[in-house]
Amino acid sequence: MKLYHHPASTTSRPILLLAAEAGLALDLQVVDLFAGEHLQPAYAAINPNRLVPVLEDGKFRLTEHAAIMKYLAEKAGSPLYPRALQARARVDERMDWVNTQLCRDLAYGVVYPQIFPPHRRRSDEAQQATLQWGLERARGWIEVLDRHMLAGQPFLCGDAMTLPDLQAACFVALGETIGCDYAAQPNLRRWLTRMKALPSWTKVHSVIDGYAATLDRASMLSL
Repeated sequence: MKLYHHPASTTSRPILLLAAEAGLALDLQVVDLFAGEHLQPAYAAINPNRLVPVLEDGKFRLTEHAAIMKYLAEKAGSPLYPRALQARARVDERMDWVNTQLCRDLAYGVVYPQIFPPHRRRSDEAQQATLQWGLERARGWIEVLDRHMLAGQPFLCGDAMTLPDLQAACFVALGETIGCDYAAQPNLRRWLTRMKALPSWTKVHSVIDGYAATLDRASMLSL
């Protein structure tokens, strides 16, 4: 199976973590986002959305990172995607929440406009309005994670790590690129520390961490 990805892509990293945890061998094909390779016709023929990741399993192609994670976990028979109806429904719910709430407001509303030039708004006024809107909502989702999803349990769905932990951890850690320390969210901090202890974490995050080290956080708005 081939995975088209980029290590700076927040939606690629959960899949790389899953592959490592589940012992899946993937043929990794980097799509150079910084050079605009994803916008070229050759890649658009693979994914008309012009986004990463894409999983290619023979003639079957799958886009959207959550769908790819579920597909790979199912193929591997991984306990990270439990088969019991209610346990699986909870995993699906958490993954949908990450995609529709946390990703939208933390990544696209706060972090990306500050660290990736193509996401910066065309005027300072538009940039500040975007950030303020995103910050207000992202702070709320971080509190939901800390006070509800992670209150009284070590992982998002209970006592065992599941797919949404891999997914959400990559987005929460993204906040650190703009200086978020989550000091006011003890449950979240303990969970993120636990996720960062995964053997594959450092390798999977080495590129984005290296990029973050070049950024001037002093001028950035943080949670």
